Amino acid sequence: MRLLLAAPHSGSGKTTFALALLLALKELGLKVQPFKVGPDYLDPTHLEAASGRRPYNLDGFFLDEKGLLALFRHGARGADFALVEGVMGLFDGKDPLGEVGSTAQVARLLKAPVALVVDAKGMAGSLAALAQGFRDFRPGVRVVGVFANRVGSERHAGILKEALEAVGLPLLGWLPEDPALALPERHLGLVLAGEAPPPLKALRQALRVDLPRVMELAASAPPLPEVPPFLPERRPPRVRLAYAWDRAFAFYYPEALELLEALGAELVPFSPLEDEALPEAEALLLGGGYPELFAERLAENRAMREAIRSFKGPIVAECGGYMYLAQGLWVGEGFFPMVGLVPGEARMAERPVLGYREVEALRDSPVAQRGQVFKGHEFHYARLPLSPSPAWRRVGGEEVEGFTDGRVLASFVHLYLPTTPGAAERLLRSAAGGEGA
Repeated sequence: MRLLLAAPHSGSGKTTFALALLLALKELGLKVQPFKVGPDYLDPTHLEAASGRRPYNLDGFFLDEKGLLALFRHGARGADFALVEGVMGLFDGKDPLGEVGSTAQVARLLKAPVALVVDAKGMAGSLAALAQGFRDFRPGVRVVGVFANRVGSERHAGILKEALEAVGLPLLGWLPEDPALALPERHLGLVLAGEAPPPLKALRQALRVDLPRVMELAASAPPLPEVPPFLPERRPPRVRLAYAWDRAFAFYYPEALELLEALGAELVPFSPLEDEALPEAEALLLGGGYPELFAERLAENRAMREAIRSFKGPIVAECGGYMYLAQGLWVGEGFFPMVGLVPGEARMAERPVLGYREVEALRDSPVAQRGQVFKGHEFHYARLPLSPSPAWRRVGGEEVEGFTDGRVLASFVHLYLPTTPGAAERLLRSAAGGEGA
C-alpha cells in the first residue's frame, strides 16, 4: 500500500497530516515507511519521530525513473504501508509546469494515489472546485481524495464533505484549527524534531480520519516494475570517515551515507560543538546545518577548530560546513572566528539562495575530477566572497562557486552523491591514500 500527500501550495499542512496519519496507521499495527519528496533535511526529522523509521528523499531531478523506483523499494523494504509527503504544491517543480522535480513527477513514477491536503479555513464549495481542478489537471496523476486542514467545526467538515461528494471525491479526514497543532519554524523551514519535538499526541487526538477508505485507496496502487538494487553489494570496512553530527550540523541524505557505508566507509559521528578532538579517521565530512545559531559555541571550541585545521586527510564540507571552514562568520554585527581552512568570511543575508544545481568541476577535488558534472541543490542565507580557487561552474552559465585545493572541497552546493556513485568511491580511495576513482 502506498499513498502520496500533496497540496495546492506550501504551508497547507502536508507535514502536519503526514505525522497524524503515520500515528493513526501505526495504531493499526502497520509498519509505515515515510518518504519526503525533494531535497529536504528538516521535515524528515519529524516523519522519523512519528514513524520510528528512517525517511528517504525521493527526487525526480536527482534520480531517473529506475533510480527513484530503486530508492523507493530500498526504503519500503519490510514496511506494510508507504506514506510519501510531497513538496511545495503538487505541480511546483524545477520548470513552470512541474514536469521535473515536483510532487506530481514522483506521483506519476510511483503510480501512487494522491490525497490533496488543503487549508480549508474559510472555504466551503470552493474546496470542491479546487480539488476537481487538481484531479483533472494532468493525466497520470491520480488525485483520489482530500484531507482538510484548519477546519472550523464538525458542521464545517460536513459542508466540505458534501461539496466534495458533488465532484466525486471523498473527504478522507480533517484537522481542526488549533495553534497547539502547529509545528515551529525558523529561517530554513521547520525546526528540527530533536530540538522542538512535534505535538504528536495532540495531532493524533485531533485527527478525524476514515482509515478504511484511506487503506482502500492506498491498496489501489498497481504493482511497480522490478529494478536493480539502489545500493551496490556491501564491501567490508576499509576507511574511517568522521562526519559532523550535532545541533549545528545534521543535514545529510541518509541514502548518501548508506552508499558510503556500502562502499566500505565506517562512519564515525563527532560534534564540533561538544568534542575537543576528532575521532580517528582518514576523511572528514562536514554537512549542512545551522552554524549561525551556534557561532559563539563553535568559535569557543578552539581545540576542535585546531584539530580540523591540522587534519591531513580529505575534507568535504557543504553549506553550513563551508561556513564553518571559513576564516570567520558574521552574525549581525558579531564576528566569530571559524576553522580558517578556506578563504573569506561568511555573512548572513536577508534573502535566501535556493534551487536545484547542475555543476561542473573546475578542478580535481576529493569527490570530482575536473570536468565532471554533478547534481545538487542550494538553500542558504549566508554569503561568502568568490574564492581564488572555485570548485564549481554552473552548467550552462558562467557562475562559479565554492573552494577546492584538491584536498579540501567546500561549497554551498549539497551534492547528491547517489547520482554519481563514482564520486563516493573517489572519496574513499583518496582517504585510503590511493588515487581518485
